[in-house]
Amino acid sequence: MLNLVLPIAIGAVVLAMALNLWRMAIGPSLPDRILGLDTLSINAIALVMLLDIVLGSVIYLEAALILAMMGFVGTVALCKFILSGDIIE
Repeated sequence: MLNLVLPIAIGAVVLAMALNLWRMAIGPSLPDRILGLDTLSINAIALVMLLDIVLGSVIYLEAALILAMMGFVGTVALCKFILSGDIIE
């Protein structure tokens, strides 16, 4: 059953990532583009986790944690830049 579901899930996540890239390119405003980037990082984490299930390696779990931390820090930095125009005060 898992052999059937995993390719479908990976395809759905890749499609979601393509739609996020579309939102980042077409987004009418800067907050829309930041939201697209944040959602893209979440989908990248999901893709890494699915690859971890397929390949069965523990290293991908650590890579997913690093992606989560970098995505959060990047989103906070971009939002702070929009609000104040400066990241480090």
